[in-house]
Amino acid sequence: MTLSDESHKRCRRAALKTRSRLGPTTFRGITLVELLIVIAVVAILSAIALPAYDQFIIRANRAAAQRFMMDVANREEQFLANKRSYTSALDSTGLSISTPPELSTRYSFGIVTNDGCCGPSPNYQITATPIGKQSSDPALTLDSQGNKSPSAKW
Repeated sequence: MTLSDESHKRCRRAALKTRSRLGPTTFRGITLVELLIVIAVVAILSAIALPAYDQFIIRANRAAAQRFMMDVANREEQFLANKRSYTSALDSTGLSISTPPELSTRYSFGIVTNDGCCGPSPNYQITATPIGKQSSDPALTLDSQGNKSPSAKW
């Protein structure tokens, strides 16, 4: 053994001792406890965020239905000016307006005319009945006098 080999071994032993006092130098992964903590945090955040997101979607769909109902009401007034009566048809025989595809899976729209709902004839009442995932929301109505119900949802 030469002097350089001897000094090399001593340096190596000193480095190993120093490394063992400072802790491991290689990353060995995460422990099961750390993984369970992360899973618990994600579960708690999901439990809080998911219902809030669902309520946001319901409110956004309701706002879209309200816009569509206002559009139908405007077309009803144009129809009244042209034909001197309201119509209960959304299709080409009446208002020539179709329910937007994103609303047709969430609301069912209907128009009732001259039923005494809202003053003297002619009159109308537009109803948006929620269906599917939107069914927890109440039905929306808008009449020819501009009355909206339920007022808390408008």
